Amino acid sequence: MKKILVQKANGDKEEFDVRKLETSLLLSKATRHMVEKVIDFIQNTITDGVTTGQLYRLAFEKLREFERPVAARYSLKRAIAELGPTGFPFEKYIASIFKDRGFETLTDQIVQGHCVEHEMDVVAWNDEKLIMCEVKFHNEPGLKSDLKVALYIKARFEDLQSMEFTFGGKKRKLDEGWLITNTKFTDKAIQFSECAGVKLIGWSYPSVGNLHDIIEKIGLHPVTSLTTLSNKDKNDIIRQGLVLCSEVSKNTNVLREIGMSEEKISEVVDECEHVCPVL
Repeated sequence: MKKILVQKANGDKEEFDVRKLETSLLLSKATRHMVEKVIDFIQNTITDGVTTGQLYRLAFEKLREFERPVAARYSLKRAIAELGPTGFPFEKYIASIFKDRGFETLTDQIVQGHCVEHEMDVVAWNDEKLIMCEVKFHNEPGLKSDLKVALYIKARFEDLQSMEFTFGGKKRKLDEGWLITNTKFTDKAIQFSECAGVKLIGWSYPSVGNLHDIIEKIGLHPVTSLTTLSNKDKNDIIRQGLVLCSEVSKNTNVLREIGMSEEKISEVVDECEHVCPVL
């Protein structure tokens, strides 16, 4: 195959690497036969200057021809980005991950620091630990949380460190402060946070236990990953307060309330059960 340059979301260009495409397809649990079919299609379709967005759409549409649940898993990163445009659905989604791990949670909390009040996106606690999270949501996959964000998060958690809070019916101090994003961190943000003790969770950071790993492990796929839903359906469902596939399959009345037919509801629930086997 001749050399083809791919334009990334940040404007940089890099040579098309079929191994990256293969890895992402295998992570979506595509069969080897399916992977070979998609790669062959992509290699015979793309031209120099193709964008990463165009590459994604070509692969996604081809996967959807074979098996919708695989296409849904392949689109996971973009599905998270589609939880916007505001960050609140993503905050609720992060709270759901903590709940799956046995924590109680609250979102959008005002907590008193030593110097000033702070708005905390997610607060999670169990018998042993109190965690407060700053959640940075980006609609565009190319946007990163930078050093400035890490610096002010560190300052915020230092202001909270000496204070006592009442969560779970008892007074307790803050054990951990987390910075969570659906995209990536800059190298300097990572360097500072590792030195300063700020816990980072991004799409692919750290190498083990990143956001992608967590979602795949526990099966908490967002409703926006479902290929049986139109964009309007997804937005209507999110406005009803549901952000997980599992929530949709257990609350089919919401689908009826937004005007969905019984036949369509059956298709949606079936896809939920295949995309998110852990319900």
